[in-house]
Amino acid sequence: MLFCLDIGNTTIVMGLYAGDELRHHWRIAADARKMPDEYAVLLWNLCAQGGVALAEVKGIVMASVVPPLTGVFQEVCQGLFGRPALVVDAGVKTGVRIRYENPREVGADRVANAVAAFRLYGGPACVVDFGTATIFDAISREGDYLGGAIAPGVYASAEALYRTTAKLPRIDVVRPPSAIGRNTVQSMQSGLLYGSVGLVEGMVGRYRAELGEDLHVVATGGLAPVIAAETSVIQAVDPWITLKGLRFIWELNQG
Repeated sequence: MLFCLDIGNTTIVMGLYAGDELRHHWRIAADARKMPDEYAVLLWNLCAQGGVALAEVKGIVMASVVPPLTGVFQEVCQGLFGRPALVVDAGVKTGVRIRYENPREVGADRVANAVAAFRLYGGPACVVDFGTATIFDAISREGDYLGGAIAPGVYASAEALYRTTAKLPRIDVVRPPSAIGRNTVQSMQSGLLYGSVGLVEGMVGRYRAELGEDLHVVATGGLAPVIAAETSVIQAVDPWITLKGLRFIWELNQG
């Protein structure tokens, strides 16, 4: 089995592949303060609950945008599975040409998303990742990673409203009864949700003007289903696109 890890600022997404089948997947909170032993116990328990023997894991591939946790999970994986992880960074084959001015600035998760988007949906494509930040990544018709746009994430925006105002509460980001909020919570939900929808529609319109009207838009991340339900510009919601991209990268680097 292949163990894939996508280590983000807020969430760590993990999956176990048997061939091309995603047998198990988990999401846990990212916490750079945790010790390797704490994560090792957590991973051991998750595998045990899923009926997975540690010896079944024959490969590990990792994308990380949190440098302190990269080393932690390298240590954890070596200790648990007895083998090193393939960390996606400069020098690893991806099959995608990076057209960014400085390719080293592109997060490994964004590269994995681009790999999977082109393999699964073709080009041109745009991957919208609703994470700590809302990220728009552009893939050309030929499969090149061109660059993208980075905006505050929905939850980050909600937290900023709570922390920087005197009376606005902390809220869940869900669909309000109407665009016109009838109370403070509904007003915040409307602004956050429909503001994000407007952002997506505006950015996709600009990407289509540059890349072509046949641009395929794929959304991922925790709020992807909620926002995709409110707009027609998103053609697919793929919650595991990063794990899929990591699997493709692993296969490309074997032999």
